[in-house]
Amino acid sequence: MSKLLNLTILLAFLVIALGAYTRLTDAGLGCPDWPGCYGFNSVPANAQDIASAQLAYPDKPLHIEKAWNEMIHRYIAGLLGILILLIFITCGKRKQHVPLATLLILLVLFQAALGMWTVTMNLQPIIVMGHLLGGFSILALLVLLRLRLSNIKGTLIQATQTLNNKVILPTQRQRLIRIQLYCGIALPILIIQIALGGWTSSNYAAIVCTDFPICNGDWLSRFNFSDVFSLSPLAETYQYGVRDTIARMNIHVTHRIWAGVTFIFLLLTAYQLFKSQPEKKIRLTAKVLVIVLCLQVSLGIANVFFQLPLSIAVAHNLVAAILLITLVTLLWLNQQQLQEVL
Repeated sequence: MSKLLNLTILLAFLVIALGAYTRLTDAGLGCPDWPGCYGFNSVPANAQDIASAQLAYPDKPLHIEKAWNEMIHRYIAGLLGILILLIFITCGKRKQHVPLATLLILLVLFQAALGMWTVTMNLQPIIVMGHLLGGFSILALLVLLRLRLSNIKGTLIQATQTLNNKVILPTQRQRLIRIQLYCGIALPILIIQIALGGWTSSNYAAIVCTDFPICNGDWLSRFNFSDVFSLSPLAETYQYGVRDTIARMNIHVTHRIWAGVTFIFLLLTAYQLFKSQPEKKIRLTAKVLVIVLCLQVSLGIANVFFQLPLSIAVAHNLVAAILLITLVTLLWLNQQQLQEVL
């Protein structure tokens, strides 16, 4: 079971990377239908199939490279779904972690629907953002399931028993509760930032601001929250974006502002862990959190300076995923220790 979960987690990372690569290479509509490609199970290869594809979709010319980007993403995502189904079946047979495994399989089914709607609704930004969040959620739940199957809990119990032998004072318990509260608040803050990143990308607003830390001069006088959180106007296709430049700037700036909030609060969370957490494993995980957080901010700034190079943009997505699962791990470890102390 552990090996299966490890493989599935790695595959989930790969799917997130391929999803970002597909989106950033403008291959989200590389195949105009779903789940096939121009009516075929694979990308049309020979002249006859290509001619048939063009006849079926005359207004959507076939780009072989983009079509393959999209189909490879679908193939790997399908394999991920099969592995998660195996995890669900295994958990059911063992009668272990059935609720979490059920949530995973339901999320996979919904994620498949979002993948279909991404194509059939021509990259509607709210659907694209939801599809990204679905991928991150699957990864986070897989990591949580892996943690529950691990033997880390036993190690933490031993560490907590050592603390109990030294007599844990009420103030020490309060510190552990405060740490968990910080981690609990940090998680939705980070999820909002990931969602804003997906919203920025799906609205093609990632390179609308060419300066840092400001955005094209006096952006503040033109800032309007309604631009950020309103749905896109109806359009035949949303590829390359349908919002005006000012709206895209406001979306981009909001992502930057919340990035600052996320950065400060996660640093405060790490500080609380370093200050009050006695368990070495948890303190080490907090150090990883700080390192990954600083790397993520650096990648975000690099995306602005270098105008969204593909390698850095994909890395920005992957590091966001690592940041999420690091925080999930901290929450779980702290919760285990807190349960034993209380």
